[in-house]
Amino acid sequence: MIDKEWEALFNRMSQKLSDLDKPLPAVSLIAQESNNDPFLVLISTLLSLRTKDKVTLEASRRLFKLAKTPNDMLGLTTEQLEQAIYPCCFFRRKSENIKKISTILIENYEGKVPSTKEELMRLPGIGIKTANLTLNLGFAIKAICVDCHVHQIANRMGWIDTETPEKSELELQRVMPKRFWIPLNELLVSYGQSVCTSVSPKCSICSENNTCPKKGVKNQR
Repeated sequence: MIDKEWEALFNRMSQKLSDLDKPLPAVSLIAQESNNDPFLVLISTLLSLRTKDKVTLEASRRLFKLAKTPNDMLGLTTEQLEQAIYPCCFFRRKSENIKKISTILIENYEGKVPSTKEELMRLPGIGIKTANLTLNLGFAIKAICVDCHVHQIANRMGWIDTETPEKSELELQRVMPKRFWIPLNELLVSYGQSVCTSVSPKCSICSENNTCPKKGVKNQR
C-alpha cells in the first residue's frame, strides 16, 4: 500500500473505535497522564505483560501514587511494591525487576531511562516489545511495537505473512511508512480488544470487513 492508503486505513479503523467509544490502552493512558514520562511508561509497560488492561491501569496508578522515580521505587519495601501491583501476572517477579531496574538506572544512567532499544533490552524483564513501546511513548522515537494484537491483525488482514512477532516487526518495517510506526500499536491493541478479537472476531462491525481476507479466521460474529 502507498502512504495515502495506509492513512485512509488508519482513519477508518480509528473512526470505528471512536464510534464504539473505546478507551486508549492502559499504557497509552499512563503515558498521557504522566506527560510521557519514560520511567513511568517503562514500568507500566512492564506491568502490562500478560496482564489485562484494566488490571494494568489500576496497578500502575496505585504504584505511581507511591513512587514515580527510581529512587522512590527503591524506597518502597518489597511488600509495598507487591501490594501496589497485585494482581498483575507474575507480580512478585515484576516487583523484583522494578527494584533491579531502578538500581541499574541510578548506578549507570543517572536515574534516567536509556533511549535505545539495545540498552532497554539489557534491563531485567524488558524484551523487544516493552523496549519499542517505551521508545514510542516515552521518547517519541519511531519503532514498531509488535504484541499479540499487532501480530495477529497484521497477518489476518493480509498486510504481512509471518509466523512470529519478531518477523512481523521486520516485515512491517519494510511495508509500512515510518509515520505510522508509533500509532500502530495503540490502534491495533484497541482494535484487537474491541473488534478484531483473537477468537470469533466481530467482522460484521469491522471497517475492513469487505476487503479483509480474514486469514486464519474460523468463526466470526
